[in-house]
Amino acid sequence: MPKTRILIVEDDHEIARLTAMYLNSEGYETKVINDGAIALSTIKQYQPNLLILDLMLPGLSGMEICAQARNFFKEPILVLTACDDELSEVSLLKLGADDYLTKPVRPHIMAARITALLRRTTRHQKSRYNTIELKRLKIDPRRQRVEFRGKALELTDSEYDLLLLLTKNVGQIISREECCQQLRGIDHDFSDRSIDMRISGLRKKLNIDCSTQQIIKTVRNKGYMLINE
Repeated sequence: MPKTRILIVEDDHEIARLTAMYLNSEGYETKVINDGAIALSTIKQYQPNLLILDLMLPGLSGMEICAQARNFFKEPILVLTACDDELSEVSLLKLGADDYLTKPVRPHIMAARITALLRRTTRHQKSRYNTIELKRLKIDPRRQRVEFRGKALELTDSEYDLLLLLTKNVGQIISREECCQQLRGIDHDFSDRSIDMRISGLRKKLNIDCSTQQIIKTVRNKGYMLINE
């Protein structure tokens, strides 16, 4: 059985070496490149199952690579960033990153995130033919296409995954802890606002007709709920 391939784009040779060594011990096949200028051609040639992407790279920045890769690369992108501000996190998710880790990276946390991202991809593949249709919302997993009141929405992968999770549990409260576990494979950290930011991004895009009735409700101290009205 072929191993899962992970491409590591990291200009710090020691971090790249240690990351590859750890992932190899976890059973993954890895390839390392240190120059952003060859990242896009390497992705096309190597065809990894997951991309680990540093942001501060020579040749081409991680943000530029992420944005350009999303035109042809559909597998998960995990970004390593030294920035921990909300604006950077939102920008990364909008550019198409599926998840991010703030340096210094703890190897077991990175491995858990990778497992969750790959599991999510497998779930998408298994359920790709089951179209979900609610009163105002329609999701076609085969094409990862979302329509709200008949209008197509442009969602990032992380926004799509969150909306799909809420849709599959329509009418039920989903806590931030459940979101973190199912989407990122980690326990919820109360200082982590990534789920709230994804919800905020979704609401803006779902409010395309300026409807006063939000389809995603906040249930105080409990979580979020998608309503089918």
